[in-house]
Amino acid sequence: MSTLAATQVGQAAAIPAAVPIHGLHHFAYRCRDAEETRHFYEDILGLPLFHYIRKDVVPSTGEYCPYVHIFFRMTDGSCMAFFDLGDDTIPAPSANTPAWVNHIALRVDTVEQLEAMKARLEANGTDVLGVTDHRIFKSIYFFDPNGIRLELCAQLAPGSQMAEEQKGIHEKLDAWTKEKAERLAKK
Repeated sequence: MSTLAATQVGQAAAIPAAVPIHGLHHFAYRCRDAEETRHFYEDILGLPLFHYIRKDVVPSTGEYCPYVHIFFRMTDGSCMAFFDLGDDTIPAPSANTPAWVNHIALRVDTVEQLEAMKARLEANGTDVLGVTDHRIFKSIYFFDPNGIRLELCAQLAPGSQMAEEQKGIHEKLDAWTKEKAERLAKK
């Protein structure tokens, strides 16, 4: 069996096939305060606190950095996770990206549930944008206590419509790539 590391220069390497990725395990962000974050995600959004890790050394890098890592579980088994690094610092937004770009979108089953969550968030003092109609789904947008933008979505389009939406998708992306290159060339 040939591996990339064992392949000599000039020799074709056998690249393993992609394996099925079944879904999101967790998405991790930094948080300012673990309890403040727990209150928002568990008490307001209704995601149960699922797992807790307390370490002084980062397992992947070996660096010293005391932290708490907390996980909130969704009904599909995936989690939102947060690192409290013990310094009361919120995650910094990206300087080269508009605030509306970086966000995580979470799914609810119906528009009625989406509207109920909007009312719940607003009753707890959270500013909410929307309900916004994206044609194939509707959304609300809001920020958590750490300044992280969240979106709740209710799917409107059935699977058959989504299958139709996928037709020609690579050609559409190719057209965008060409349009972008032409626009950048004019700068």
